Amino acid sequence: MTAPRSLILPRPLPLDSGQSLGNVEIAFETYGDLNAARDNAILVCHALTGDQHIASPHPVTGKPGWWERMVGEGKPIDTARHHVICANVIGSCMGSTGPATVADDGAPYAMRFPVVTIRDMVRALVALLDELGISRLHAVVGGSMGGMQALSLAANFPDRAARVLAIATTSRHSAQNIAFHELGRQAIMADPGWNGGDYYGAAEGPEKGLAVARMAAHITYLSEAGLTDKFGRRLQDREAKGFNFDAEFQVESYLRYQGLAFTDRFDANAYLYITRAMDYFDLAEEAGGSLAEAFRRSDARFCLVSFDTDWLYPTSESRHIVHALNAVAKPVSFVELSAPFGHDSFLLDVPELDRVVEGFLG
Repeated sequence: MTAPRSLILPRPLPLDSGQSLGNVEIAFETYGDLNAARDNAILVCHALTGDQHIASPHPVTGKPGWWERMVGEGKPIDTARHHVICANVIGSCMGSTGPATVADDGAPYAMRFPVVTIRDMVRALVALLDELGISRLHAVVGGSMGGMQALSLAANFPDRAARVLAIATTSRHSAQNIAFHELGRQAIMADPGWNGGDYYGAAEGPEKGLAVARMAAHITYLSEAGLTDKFGRRLQDREAKGFNFDAEFQVESYLRYQGLAFTDRFDANAYLYITRAMDYFDLAEEAGGSLAEAFRRSDARFCLVSFDTDWLYPTSESRHIVHALNAVAKPVSFVELSAPFGHDSFLLDVPELDRVVEGFLG
C-alpha cells in the first residue's frame, strides 16, 4: 500500500445541479504497481458509508479495510497483478470535499454545500484518473452505491473502462429505497443538535439522530433469516423480560451498538448528501427514459452479481440491467449467488463471489 493520498483537482467540477465546485480535494489510496502501459488499474468504488480505506486499517476505528478479504496479493483483486485505486466520494467525510470541508470564507460548508449526484461523484473520480495519467481502466468495480458509480462510469464515460463489475446494485432507486433514506434524514434533522446543519465545533451535534438513521439503514442491509439465525428473540444479558424500554433483546442491543459506533466515524451532513445522491440516481432518466440507451456507447464487458437474500436491491434489479445490456448487444454475464447475509453479502465471506470476481477480472 502507498501512504494515504489526496490531491486538489486543477479545474472546477461541474455538477448536475448547474453549479460547480472549486478546489475539490479527492482522498484516495492505491495498492499494487501501475505497469508501464498504465493499463492494469482497477478502480474500486465504495458504498454509502464506505471510504478509501479498502485494504488498510481505518484511521478512526482501527478496524481492517472494508474489503480487505477481497483486495491484496493473491486475493480476487490481486495487487500483485493490478494497480488498485479507491477514492472517497465527494460529499463524504473521509478526506474528500464535502459539507464538513472549510469553504473559502473560513467556515465549513455545512448545508451550503451543493447537492451532488452519483454522476457528479463519477466526474470527480474520472478527473482523479486524469490526474493520475490513467486513460483506460482494466476494470471498475463496486457494490451497492459503488455499483451505481461503476454503471454510471460505463454510461457517461464509455471508453474509460474495459470491464464493469457491479455487485448488489440497481440502475435507479425505488420508492421504497427513497423512503428508507428519508426516514434516516428526518431522524438527523429532527435532532436538536443538527441545528440546521450548523453544528461543527459545537459541544454536541446530531449524534442521536445519526445513530437512529444508521440503525434504520442497517436493518435494510440484513436478511430476516440472518437476523433470526444470529439473534432470534433471545434476551440480552438477562433471564427474563424487564418490562421496560431498555435494549432487552439481543437484536436491539446490536442495533444500538451499530448506531452509536457509526457516529464516531461519520458526519451527519455527509449522510444527508450521499443518501440524496443515491435517491436521485436513475440511469434511464439520464438517457431520456431508456436504460438500454444509457449503455449503447459503452465498449466494456459487464458482469452483474446479485444475492438471493438481498431485498434492498433484489435480483430483479440486476436482471433489469442485464436485459437493457442485452438490448444493445453488450457482452454481459450475470449470476445470482446464495448467501444468508442479505445486502451486506458482498462485504462478507461468500467464496462464490470471490471466484466470480477473480474470474471476471482475469
